[in-house]
Amino acid sequence: MKRIIAVIREEMFDPVKLALLAAGCEGMNVSTVKGRGRQTGIKESYRGSSYCIDLIPKTRVELIVNEEDLDRIINIILENARTGDIGDGKIFVSDVEEVIRIRTGERGSDAV
Repeated sequence: MKRIIAVIREEMFDPVKLALLAAGCEGMNVSTVKGRGRQTGIKESYRGSSYCIDLIPKTRVELIVNEEDLDRIINIILENARTGDIGDGKIFVSDVEEVIRIRTGERGSDAV
């Protein structure tokens, strides 16, 4: 099993979520985060004063998938989160050793 963490633009979350649901990927954890990468922030001015927002709000989507679904799910996220502009986000993939469903005690792929 694999864990996918996608940090994407807030406004791209709904298209990503709908595409994942359409593909049968129902289980996900979502949180609002702030961060920065190469984008390094947004420079704005307000009433003549300039300021920099250096931590940009993003949406973090976390999924646990079976290994055979990994490439398909990554491609869905890429297709629906990409704008082509700096700040689109990142996808991180890592191994998951064990998954246990608390309610039933199921383990492994059955618990996903």
